[in-house]
Amino acid sequence: MNGFKMALSIRFNVKSVFRYITKNNCPRRLFKAQQSTVTTSTHDERVFSGIQPTGVPHLGNYLGALESWVALQGTFSSVMYSIVDLHSITQTQDPQILRENILDMVASLLACGINPTRSILFQQSQVSQHAELSWILGCLTSMPRLRHLPQWKMKSKQKNEGSVGLYTYPVLQAADILLYKSTHVPVGEDQIQHLELAQDLARIFNNQYGEFFPEPCALLSSTRKVKSLRDPSTKMSKSDPQRLATVFLTDTPDDIVLKIRRAVTDFNSNVTYEPESRPGVSNLVSVHVAVSGQSVEEVVRLADGLDTGQYKNVVAEAVVQKLEPIRQEIQRLRADRGYLESLLAEGAEKARCLAAPVMMEVRKRVGFC
Repeated sequence: MNGFKMALSIRFNVKSVFRYITKNNCPRRLFKAQQSTVTTSTHDERVFSGIQPTGVPHLGNYLGALESWVALQGTFSSVMYSIVDLHSITQTQDPQILRENILDMVASLLACGINPTRSILFQQSQVSQHAELSWILGCLTSMPRLRHLPQWKMKSKQKNEGSVGLYTYPVLQAADILLYKSTHVPVGEDQIQHLELAQDLARIFNNQYGEFFPEPCALLSSTRKVKSLRDPSTKMSKSDPQRLATVFLTDTPDDIVLKIRRAVTDFNSNVTYEPESRPGVSNLVSVHVAVSGQSVEEVVRLADGLDTGQYKNVVAEAVVQKLEPIRQEIQRLRADRGYLESLLAEGAEKARCLAAPVMMEVRKRVGFC
């Protein structure tokens, strides 16, 4: 990848497994569960990821992304997490609810283990360089390139039309990443094409204005996707109209027990892991594996002799044990609004200090100054 060579070794011990999914010559690696060696580049290593302020995260968000985010703080020396409120207004937002959702997301991230002394946590809209770089990058890409990206195809089809903001959403994502010269981005498989756009835009900018941006590599978590408890053919979602389908990080133990007891399974009372033929019970096994740290084989073996009704109680207990400390910490942090606001202000200042020299150089190269 145009001089992007991997050099410095870092030792780490994390439970989550990551693998590099890369393009061109960026090396493919496997992050192992126990003490593994990961090589890092001659560029300053930096992880960047963002999350929309859509309220308190659910169990799927936590197991699929946030646990990995926490682990990355111990793996990379520079880690940045942004609450991407600019992205959120591609859908109509009530301003007051949006303000509360931003603070709720800050509280949730801190409760899950995001540590502002080990990472930079900030609000995207408070760093104006995101929008400025997005405009410049938008002038380097084409409408056909954006038209085929999943964000536009999925959401514009739902509404039969879409805003300009929705159309250029992936360009702003690319700007979020490149603004900090990020080298690694934790993403889900459905976002790979958007990251490829960031790689392409880095390459296009470098070819036109001289080598400057590294082409970021993707980090894919191996954690299984958590399915809806009421319809295991779909992902767990905040917008699911079925109240019992989604476990939120702020759910009480009683809420969690009720939702898991009502989870859809099938007429076979044995506990097995067969995702294709038994998606409901397999989803419960996946959740149990993720919250307990055990393997599928261990979980199924421990469930031997239990029917699915009894097994649901076991899963519920494991989920409660995992989430109850997080719920209590979210409640504590929500009560201290001043602290959350000051933390965001501090994070924005740190982010601006990193963004300003990058944009100054971009302006010079483009010819603005």
